[in-house]
Amino acid sequence: MLRFARYALLLIAALAGIAFVNNSAIFGEPQGGRPVLLAHRGLAQTYPPDGVTDTTCTAARINPPEHPYLENTLPAIEAAFAAGADIVEFDIHPTSDGHFAVFHDWTLDCRTNGTGVTRERSLAELKALDIGHGYTADGGATYPFRGRGTGLMPTLDEVLARFPDRRFLIHIKSNDPREGEALAARLLKLAPEQLARLMVYGGDQPIAALRARVPSLLTMSKEAEKRCLLHHLALGWIGIAPRSCEQQLLLIPSNYTAWIWGWPQRFTERMRKAGSSVIVAGPLVGGEGSTGIDRAEDLAALARPIPGIWTNRIDRIAPLVRAKPTAR
Repeated sequence: MLRFARYALLLIAALAGIAFVNNSAIFGEPQGGRPVLLAHRGLAQTYPPDGVTDTTCTAARINPPEHPYLENTLPAIEAAFAAGADIVEFDIHPTSDGHFAVFHDWTLDCRTNGTGVTRERSLAELKALDIGHGYTADGGATYPFRGRGTGLMPTLDEVLARFPDRRFLIHIKSNDPREGEALAARLLKLAPEQLARLMVYGGDQPIAALRARVPSLLTMSKEAEKRCLLHHLALGWIGIAPRSCEQQLLLIPSNYTAWIWGWPQRFTERMRKAGSSVIVAGPLVGGEGSTGIDRAEDLAALARPIPGIWTNRIDRIAPLVRAKPTAR
């Protein structure tokens, strides 16, 4: 019995040593450069995240405006890049006449002077709307952007034509595989060098359809990320990046990183060798989605080296990190 216990202790010590060697930053490759900065919806109006659900009209509860930009518009995207973003995220919906409109909400009632489901409108109908109509920071006493957003809803084509040399993360807002097929058809018309700068995330079915058509594209869906991280939890201790983690965009909530083998340096190394990209968001709270890294204290709390940062306040975060070279 003593001999068995001794062997068991030796085995445990050996396994612990393997896990340490494969996941300690001491044995990793030196990583220089600053984190990649991803601006969520461009430079946008922000709002208190407390109590927000999928049905909350966030335009009706914005913070007092500090800049004139509205999310998912060409000026907001341009301002985000000017502020220091490396990547800008934006949302898309198909229109009733075969285009992709860049807009966040499933319906028009919250932000615009229109009503109904976004994807049930034609491009001309969407272009006629005032997308700043519903924004208020004082419970409806004033509407600082009303009348200033008419015609500002862009199309996917307009964004890609305006910024051909920039990196984007495109968000499919549904779980319809036909949208993945339609987006694939559009993206395959791009020059290879522009296509290589794009990433896409969204529902499991459209992302699966998109990956089947464009296997080189970095993508993310909820199930794909969960599968990658669970497989890495099982295999990462011996230094293996599972095949399920290849060509993935991984958006990691900051309060989940303690569960990841080799976080952050060794994990990031593995994912880069697997052709994947790692971005850190704010903590996942109450199952309603992650916040951003939006304050100096949020940034200071992250373990170094930071691979990438998801932020709603690129204007605040970029000045804190832009002095260093960009991470690869």
